Amino acid sequence: MLRSAVERQFEIIGEALSQLYRIDSDLVASVPDARRIIAFRNILIHGYATIRHETVWGVVQSDLIILTRRIAELLQSP
Repeated sequence: MLRSAVERQFEIIGEALSQLYRIDSDLVASVPDARRIIAFRNILIHGYATIRHETVWGVVQSDLIILTRRIAELLQSP
Protein backbone atom coordinates (compact mmCIF):
# COMPACT_ATOMS: atom_id res chain seq x y z
CA MET A 1 0.00 0.00 0.00
CA LEU A 2 2.83 2.40 0.78
CA ARG A 3 4.41 1.83 -2.62
CA SER A 4 1.09 2.45 -4.34
CA ALA A 5 0.53 5.64 -2.36
CA VAL A 6 4.00 6.98 -3.14
CA GLU A 7 3.60 6.24 -6.83
CA ARG A 8 0.19 7.93 -6.83
CA GLN A 9 1.62 11.08 -5.28
CA PHE A 10 4.34 11.19 -7.96
CA GLU A 11 1.62 10.83 -10.60
CA ILE A 12 -0.20 13.81 -9.11
CA ILE A 13 2.96 15.93 -8.98
CA GLY A 14 3.80 15.10 -12.59
CA GLU A 15 0.28 15.83 -13.77
CA ALA A 16 0.22 19.14 -11.89
CA LEU A 17 3.48 20.21 -13.54
CA SER A 18 2.19 19.09 -16.93
CA GLN A 19 -0.95 21.18 -16.58
CA LEU A 20 0.99 24.15 -15.19
CA TYR A 21 3.32 23.94 -18.20
CA ARG A 22 0.36 24.72 -20.46
CA ILE A 23 -0.45 27.80 -18.37
CA ASP A 24 2.99 29.12 -17.42
CA SER A 25 5.93 27.35 -19.05
CA ASP A 26 8.39 29.87 -17.59
CA LEU A 27 7.34 28.98 -14.06
CA VAL A 28 7.70 25.26 -14.77
CA ALA A 29 11.15 25.95 -16.22
CA SER A 30 12.20 27.19 -12.79
CA VAL A 31 11.43 23.79 -11.26
CA PRO A 32 14.51 21.54 -11.33
CA ASP A 33 14.06 18.59 -13.70
CA ALA A 34 10.43 19.45 -14.44
CA ARG A 35 10.49 17.64 -17.78
CA ARG A 36 11.95 14.54 -16.12
CA ILE A 37 9.27 14.69 -13.43
CA ILE A 38 6.56 14.80 -16.10
CA ALA A 39 8.22 11.92 -17.95
CA PHE A 40 8.43 9.95 -14.69
CA ARG A 41 4.69 10.47 -14.22
CA ASN A 42 4.08 9.13 -17.71
CA ILE A 43 6.12 6.02 -16.95
CA LEU A 44 4.21 5.45 -13.72
CA ILE A 45 0.88 5.83 -15.52
CA HIS A 46 1.57 4.02 -18.77
CA GLY A 47 4.60 1.84 -18.09
CA TYR A 48 3.49 0.26 -14.85
CA ALA A 49 4.70 -3.17 -15.99
CA THR A 50 8.26 -1.88 -16.24
CA ILE A 51 8.47 0.14 -13.03
CA ARG A 52 11.46 -0.69 -10.89
CA HIS A 53 10.49 -0.08 -7.31
CA GLU A 54 14.12 0.63 -6.43
CA THR A 55 14.05 3.54 -8.88
CA VAL A 56 10.92 5.01 -7.31
CA TRP A 57 12.42 4.68 -3.83
CA GLY A 58 15.66 6.25 -5.07
CA VAL A 59 13.71 9.29 -6.26
CA VAL A 60 12.08 9.54 -2.82
CA GLN A 61 15.44 9.40 -1.08
CA SER A 62 17.49 11.68 -3.31
CA ASP A 63 15.30 13.96 -5.43
CA LEU A 64 12.14 14.67 -3.50
CA ILE A 65 13.78 17.00 -0.96
CA ILE A 66 15.17 19.19 -3.77
CA LEU A 67 11.74 19.45 -5.39
CA THR A 68 10.06 20.15 -2.04
CA ARG A 69 12.47 23.00 -1.28
CA ARG A 70 12.05 24.59 -4.70
CA ILE A 71 8.26 24.43 -4.57
CA ALA A 72 8.32 25.98 -1.08
CA GLU A 73 10.49 28.82 -2.43
CA LEU A 74 8.09 29.41 -5.32
CA LEU A 75 5.09 29.45 -3.00
CA GLN A 76 6.73 32.08 -0.80
CA SER A 77 7.80 34.36 -3.63
CA PRO A 78 5.49 37.23 -4.62
